[in-house]
Amino acid sequence: MLIRRGPSEIFDAFVNPHTLCRFWLNAASATLAPDAEVEWRFKVPGVSDVVKVTAFERPRRLAFRFSDGIAVDMTFEFHGGDATRVSVSCAGFPESDVLAQATNTVEGFSIVLCDLKTLLESGRSANLVRDKAELITQSMARTGGG
Repeated sequence: MLIRRGPSEIFDAFVNPHTLCRFWLNAASATLAPDAEVEWRFKVPGVSDVVKVTAFERPRRLAFRFSDGIAVDMTFEFHGGDATRVSVSCAGFPESDVLAQATNTVEGFSIVLCDLKTLLESGRSANLVRDKAELITQSMARTGGG
């Protein structure tokens, strides 16, 4: 994703709970920092996880691992004078469900990055993550599962 802000501003958006909650989460128990373990509550009601920071190289790289072992590695590279190329890679999907998990992860991070881009470039979230969470919640209610 190309976001027309500097790497520091984008990096800090993922680190700072106040900003993170404007586009991705409902709550975060603390600021991300080197080796931190932070509880994230997502916009889907009842969904939370503890993430462990595995790399913290402001403003170029941020990596963390979810409790299920999925590892996320984000890089922030200058692109032109006023833009940053944000890349996200994930690893550690269970082999039995790798295709479905990878597909859902690509979709999820695409929505997160689009909402972040809108927030940082316009000052307002497009509520893309919130709206996706609403669809997930409705789907879970229909199927009776999580």
